[in-house]
Amino acid sequence: MSTVPGVRLGIDLGGTKIEIAALDGQGAFLLRERVPTPQGDYAGTLQAIAALVTQAEARLGASGLPLGIGMPGSLSPLNGRVRNANSTALNSRLLRDDLQALLKRPLRLENDANCLALSEATDGAGTGAEVVFAAILGTGVGAGVAVRGQVLHGCNGVAGEWGHNPLPLISREELDRSACWCGRCGCLECWLSGPGFAADHAAVTGVALDAVQIVASMRAGDAAAQASFGRYAARLARALASVINVLDPQVIVLGGGMSNVAELYERVPRLWAPHVFSDVVRTVLRPALHGDSSGVRGAAWLASEARAGGALPASA
Repeated sequence: MSTVPGVRLGIDLGGTKIEIAALDGQGAFLLRERVPTPQGDYAGTLQAIAALVTQAEARLGASGLPLGIGMPGSLSPLNGRVRNANSTALNSRLLRDDLQALLKRPLRLENDANCLALSEATDGAGTGAEVVFAAILGTGVGAGVAVRGQVLHGCNGVAGEWGHNPLPLISREELDRSACWCGRCGCLECWLSGPGFAADHAAVTGVALDAVQIVASMRAGDAAAQASFGRYAARLARALASVINVLDPQVIVLGGGMSNVAELYERVPRLWAPHVFSDVVRTVLRPALHGDSSGVRGAAWLASEARAGGALPASA
């Protein structure tokens, strides 16, 4: 086994793509590569990850590098199987065991939103903050929490499982229009994901556009798109206000496709203020400093046995 000092690998296992990156000891990228995720194919997903690791190590002239992986869902503390993943082919699988056997090394496996939180708390938009709440607003909705630079797991391993809480102050109409894949109704994911934003616009206007098209129409002055964006921002503000009331983070970081909508960062803090149980709201809302690289960076930070700030916790 030949390793390169300080170098570690991270993988971001997403619903549509798998990304691998290698970081040096200072957090600089040495390589990055993406491939499509084999849809609904667990064995194919394992092979795609193994191929990325093999190719990356060949380019780096190394083998057996430390590896961290971010994934949707989490591992059950009862049996180590994947649970709660919106990439449903992963659910009930022994993903960590299977990958460790295939790659012939121990690895760290973590929820993808926890990887975002860790990345942004380490050297991103939440650097120096005691508490960072990081939300992914993408194909799905998830979140993670970093406290003093460490991922918070909680005793059930579900700390930060925000996307499958109900939308606060939900109306009867909203509840009736929000059946979620998880079997519940009213989940934040139904409203705050990119597809949820698009579904709301279609339900109100009868026009099928994706999230990017709605934002473009909103910026071009289309009244219906502006109204749809207003509803989205108000729902996000209600949802984040509940986080502030419980966790009171210094920084809330947004990742995922909807985090690229610049208008959210002015509008949402203005809208959340009436829902926060305080006479002042000092929490700041920021986009992920590392953009769509943040998840894979967080996964790579996981790969180290220790880093500045102390030892990383075992995978939950």
